[in-house]
Amino acid sequence: MPQAPIRLTSVEPRDGYRIWLSFSDGAAGEVDLSHLAGSGVFAAWKERDRFAAVHITDYDAIAWDNELELCPDALYMQLTGKSLADVVPQALAVLDDA
Repeated sequence: MPQAPIRLTSVEPRDGYRIWLSFSDGAAGEVDLSHLAGSGVFAAWKERDRFAAVHITDYDAIAWDNELELCPDALYMQLTGKSLADVVPQALAVLDDA
């Protein structure tokens, strides 16, 4: 029986370019994004109000001002230390069949 996908349930901005995330399986915690701040499209975060505008889109991405998005699955793996096989096992099955 297929496992229900893990969904992002909330995101909150924190100081120091960190965000607090919680997921439908109970995983929650803070992720440090400071290594991204200030370069390329992430230069927009220099304005604190823009970083604080983090939200979840209608299609479950983590976004700022509808211009910048991060993948919640990637941040879930960073937060929990789980692998792609743990998070999206059906994706690897598709690759195996290719």
